[in-house]
Amino acid sequence: MSKPQETAVYTHGHHESVLRSHTWRTAANSAAYLLGSLKPHMKVLDIGCGPGTITADLAEFVPDGHVTGVDRAPGILDQARATAAERGLTNVDFAVADVHALEYPDDTFCVVHAHQVLQHVGDPVRALREMVRVTKPGGYVAVRDADYASMAWFPLSPGLDDWLDLYRRVARANGGEPDAGRRLRSWALRAGLTDITATSATWTFATAEERAWWSGLWADRTLASAYAERAAQSGNATPEELGAVSEAWREWGRQEDGWFSVLHGEILCRKRIRNRK
Repeated sequence: MSKPQETAVYTHGHHESVLRSHTWRTAANSAAYLLGSLKPHMKVLDIGCGPGTITADLAEFVPDGHVTGVDRAPGILDQARATAAERGLTNVDFAVADVHALEYPDDTFCVVHAHQVLQHVGDPVRALREMVRVTKPGGYVAVRDADYASMAWFPLSPGLDDWLDLYRRVARANGGEPDAGRRLRSWALRAGLTDITATSATWTFATAEERAWWSGLWADRTLASAYAERAAQSGNATPEELGAVSEAWREWGRQEDGWFSVLHGEILCRKRIRNRK
């Protein structure tokens, strides 16, 4: 297989403000649609594992099986290994991998999972085909991605309107698709999958603590992360505009009636069992 062209860049990077969100993620709040299909003996591949909190949770759901977490960024895997070690998990390992060209044999895993990955890749259909290839017949491909255009908040805020417009422009300039959630089923069909269960789920931030956390991480991310650097370097925003968006996030977080919802698309796909001759 030829090496794929790198046509997308991970928009967020791994600044502390990004990892503040990533380390909050669990199997319960980010992969609930998959958990009922897991069996104790399963072998699982977790693509784009980041700091490994979801990966570690999945390992606990398959105590007699094994989970491999992979990510394109080698540095973040040290944190993922530390997460697994802190929990005393022995049925998990981590490796560097590119979802466009996975270095695993056909029919290796019972489940191949990706959370917030396809929105950032250059060719999501090719990525899905690779995920299917390494899944055993009868196994599952499970994907969940946010849909930025479907995010909703109150009170209305011109500054957050500016944030959404800016983020979508920067993500697309990097080769990704920020409104991936609504496209997952379509991509799966194009990848040749036919047994597809499509669902959706939300994260909601409404309490004072939730608003402070969510608004704070986005306010900081807008000023200091790789996303902020790319927004400025690409000419999509000036430092002054980024500062205004950051302050809009903090202002929203101070509103007693503030509410924010993040919509995710989800697909749980069963790989076809080959007919025996």
